[in-house]
Amino acid sequence: MTHEFPIEHFFKSNNPKVNGINTSQNTVKSDNKETLKPSPTTSGSNDLTSLENALKGALKTTLNDYQYTTYIADGLSLKSFEQKLIFHAKTNFIMDTLRNSLNDHIKFAIYEVLGKDYPFEITCEVKGSPNPTPPALNRPKSAKEMKFSLDLNTTHEDKNSEIESNYLKHMDSSTKSNTISANKNFKNFIVGASNNMAYNAALAVAESPGRKYPSLYIHSSSGLGKTHLLSAVANGIREKYPHLRICYISAREFMKEMIYHMRENTIGDFQKKYSEKIDVLMIDDIHELGGKTGTQNELFHVFNELYNREKQLIFTSDKTPQEISGIEERIKTRLSWGLVVDIQKPDLETRIAILQENAKQLDLYLTDDILTLIASSIKTSIRELEGSIIALSAYTDLMKSDIDAETVKKILKIQDSDHATKLNIEDIAKASAQYFKIPLADLKSKSRSKDIAKARHIAMYLSRKLIHATQQEIGHFFGGRDHSTVISGVRKVEEQLKTDSILSRDIFEVENRL
Repeated sequence: MTHEFPIEHFFKSNNPKVNGINTSQNTVKSDNKETLKPSPTTSGSNDLTSLENALKGALKTTLNDYQYTTYIADGLSLKSFEQKLIFHAKTNFIMDTLRNSLNDHIKFAIYEVLGKDYPFEITCEVKGSPNPTPPALNRPKSAKEMKFSLDLNTTHEDKNSEIESNYLKHMDSSTKSNTISANKNFKNFIVGASNNMAYNAALAVAESPGRKYPSLYIHSSSGLGKTHLLSAVANGIREKYPHLRICYISAREFMKEMIYHMRENTIGDFQKKYSEKIDVLMIDDIHELGGKTGTQNELFHVFNELYNREKQLIFTSDKTPQEISGIEERIKTRLSWGLVVDIQKPDLETRIAILQENAKQLDLYLTDDILTLIASSIKTSIRELEGSIIALSAYTDLMKSDIDAETVKKILKIQDSDHATKLNIEDIAKASAQYFKIPLADLKSKSRSKDIAKARHIAMYLSRKLIHATQQEIGHFFGGRDHSTVISGVRKVEEQLKTDSILSRDIFEVENRL
């Protein structure tokens, strides 16, 4: 019995031509049923393209934008379909990721498009490699005659590919596991104006779980440190309270676990586990429960039970509770019961500190100018900052070469800006005055009113931090003040930043205006 390709499932219309593929020919009768037999037309490049587009369309609905763009859109192509589908991956890294992490997504897409499961294979043709030649059927060689050679030379293209692979692997959020990282703690979490409130809240939870903030909700854009804080809390609790039972899980895995127990008619075991056997429950990406009413119902009861028993609840999301669509109002209310904090994009000083910490961990030396260059170019994601250090570390390991500014620009694809302007004290003072809606002249005046002094001190602090202006230069700009006055104002801001989240937000907003 032969297994023909089920191409008929790909076509949803009775029209002889669907998506430009001719389906009206080459049918054969078998057991009084008509079955489409693959033909040269069916295997043509136009047909492959149409099927490839359909499969990619199905994949796009199940993957996030990063996964689809990186691994599917330009990284995967359909080479042939006979007894099975043969896909070609652009690089070995993409091939490995598709095989290991996205295999089920491809299987699902094939089922969606073709109407049933069908075998497939993912290959990666190494550019320029010769086709293997079958061994000659000669007599076996003696040990003296046996020779083999090992080519240890790696091409420049191979090295660049490996550097890029290291970076992409780090950036791929789909590979994030539901395990607590022992390497992520409060000591190596870089604290700045953009995240100090979230840091202090997480630290308080680790020191006293279930008491000060029985429910903590942290929200931010992707790649700004939420997962790091979750691991830091878990590691802190384990160190101080080793008897407490911690559960760290993504919202999606929480839902999958609930569905499994429902299918097995063991939902009572699921409810007992989360209501009675957990002291600290951490659910990552809670927004993924939007529209999942069954899972929300279980979460509602779990939340109530743990909250009433004074256990610790921690949630993360990319939105505030009220901004999540498809979430019942009663769930939003409970997510808002405790402390809700956010993490903003890191400022320049924090970004430089993050780069320094990651370079230190990888034993990578980078000059201050290079750190500033990277931090000035990557502004929105801590994960991207970390990825840049990984790429540069891979470069030094593979190329055995030092890193200069031009190398950094090439590896990280940093473009020179012809319109870049250099900040000065006046720019910073204007930004502070505009944010606080105070005339610039008032910042230079002798006025000591609370609002004006606050705006002035922030401008002084940012002048030191961003452009390293001297106390004399700052004092001269702000009405001829003594350098000791400037020192006092800057130190006051630095001390308040340790506990004042409102001041942190104000500084962040002023800096964003620059």
